[in-house]
Amino acid sequence: MKKKEMKRYIFIALLALIVCIVVKNFSVVSGLLQTAFKALVPLLTGCIIAYVFNIILNIYEKHYFPQKNSQFIKKSRRPVCVGLTFASATLIVMLVISIVYPELIKSVKLIAKEIPPFFNEVQKFAQTAFKEYPEIQEIIQSIEPDVMGITEKIGSGAYNVFDYLMSIIGSTVSIVTNIVIAIIFALYLLLRKDKIHNDIVRFQKAYLGDTLNRRINHICDIANDTFRNFFVGQFIEAIVIGSLCFIGMTILQLPYAAMAGTIVGVTALIPIVGALIGAVISAFMIFTVNPMQALIFIIFLVILQQVENNLIYPKVVGSSVGLPGIWVLASVTLGGGLFKVAGMLLGVPTAATIYKLVFEILERRENMQTETASDEDVRGE
Repeated sequence: MKKKEMKRYIFIALLALIVCIVVKNFSVVSGLLQTAFKALVPLLTGCIIAYVFNIILNIYEKHYFPQKNSQFIKKSRRPVCVGLTFASATLIVMLVISIVYPELIKSVKLIAKEIPPFFNEVQKFAQTAFKEYPEIQEIIQSIEPDVMGITEKIGSGAYNVFDYLMSIIGSTVSIVTNIVIAIIFALYLLLRKDKIHNDIVRFQKAYLGDTLNRRINHICDIANDTFRNFFVGQFIEAIVIGSLCFIGMTILQLPYAAMAGTIVGVTALIPIVGALIGAVISAFMIFTVNPMQALIFIIFLVILQQVENNLIYPKVVGSSVGLPGIWVLASVTLGGGLFKVAGMLLGVPTAATIYKLVFEILERRENMQTETASDEDVRGE
């Protein structure tokens, strides 16, 4: 007993010493943590990619000759399905780019083309409005837009839009390298996931007690179910709202239906604010063709957004995640502030996992208190 107490006191003393050192050298420790986090970013990104791709991988593996168990099928199942998973993701990205990029170039060229006549109309209107003020008319007439310069800038901007979008993913060589490392690491995790899982189980059995193992496994099960349901629900919801947007715009005969539906669907992967971002981008593109049609599009998308928030999202995502709306908003805001787009995507399932665990503990404590009160009533009688 004394030996155990001695170990406990030593542990507390070491912990207090570590806390004091960290507080005293907080700037140094903070710098080391930031450096370590930057070094771990590609590996963490690879884990996220592997987790999302594993959902697709499981679907492929279930349909890869499920009734056959020959040696060739067993050995080829994982590599073939991993290849199909990465090929599917690549095709989806290429499809989105092929739909959005040409329309984006077309609309920017249209803006550059419409600048001179638009400016002339504004100039004529100003001259008519200020016809009683000859000094102002002279100033207006002396204004000549640098059409060639504006057109050149917009045109070069149009051709650099794709480069700008790609720069969000990686504007420097180091970021591109991190992405490559993340993909390679994700590929390794997917190919070796069974071996990695078995090694983790062996480690748990060797170094952790049964009670702690049960708690860890229970937390991991809840987190896995929440994250999987969230990602699947988000993808389904994005496909549904993107398709409805395309169908509605086609019926209303609005321009850029395919592009707008794709943008709204892709941005809808981000909870709450995603569809709004897609609406702003699409409305601007339609505005270059016809401002009135842009207004019609905004009204249509507001109605579609209401349908999504009240019917689609609660059925597809909300029920599977089990997180109240106020906490969804809080998790998206906090996650976006800390980790940008990645934080907005991962904030909701993370908060949902914590929410489930906290209320599970609360319900267990309330049940214990109820049982204790019942036992006391029995003894009192």
